[in-house]
Amino acid sequence: MPRNSIITLTSDFGLQDHFVGTMKGVMVSINPDLAFVDITHSVQPFDVFDAALSLAQAYSYFPSGTVHLVIVDPGVGTARRPIVASTEKYHFVAPDNGVLSLVYEREERLSVRSISAEHYFLQPLSNTFHGRDIFSPIAAYLSKGVDPARMGGEVTDFVRFAAPRPKSAGNGNLRGVVLKVDRFGNLITNITARDAPGLFRTDPPPFKISVGRREVTAIRSAYAEGAAGEVFAIIGSMGFLEIAANRGAASKLVEATKGMDVMLLLEDAAGRRPESLPGD
Repeated sequence: MPRNSIITLTSDFGLQDHFVGTMKGVMVSINPDLAFVDITHSVQPFDVFDAALSLAQAYSYFPSGTVHLVIVDPGVGTARRPIVASTEKYHFVAPDNGVLSLVYEREERLSVRSISAEHYFLQPLSNTFHGRDIFSPIAAYLSKGVDPARMGGEVTDFVRFAAPRPKSAGNGNLRGVVLKVDRFGNLITNITARDAPGLFRTDPPPFKISVGRREVTAIRSAYAEGAAGEVFAIIGSMGFLEIAANRGAASKLVEATKGMDVMLLLEDAAGRRPESLPGD
């Protein structure tokens, strides 16, 4: 793997406390040539899946040799392992709590090692800030070209989870879920164009998307195409179907949030139009 001196950071630390700055201080003390890129420090507190989703959207856009440091660690101080996962292009340093699950899903060839070489750690070792004392030094030494094999043995029982997939609701209809509400109030669902190709034809059949307190029946190719106050569907840059509004927060307009069901009802092959689900 080619070396470079980029370390990215993804965390739920926010920016009002000293945590992020302290970790950068530790790393630049070990490797003064480092460049840092903050992917986000606004992961929902303790939300491992939210961190996994943010990382999965960003990591592959970095040059080969980048070290991705991910600290969303509700199990800090417990028996959960610190790990380093290596692919052909990148290293990932993180707690073994599933936060790298979407990386595992996307990468065919990778090795995962449990970090046990304590001589790389800062001492004394805090029981509440492993981001500073364990993960930051490991990331910095990796950026200097230290072989991950020197940091611990390979493991195969690392924690991983499957991202939620849309489920069939019969007649080509789909039941999905809101994965995330972004800063603009767009509802990011787990439905992709591959899951519902008919919806993204030049002339799609009539459809209805039920989410929160609204039914969406329009699809747009750009946010600005929506009329004022209109809630519509769009495929966003993450590759997922979004429920959005032009210069408005769709989440507030439809009264929906993360974890809510999304029901996509398409006209079926016989030409029947979508009808409400029982209880709608």
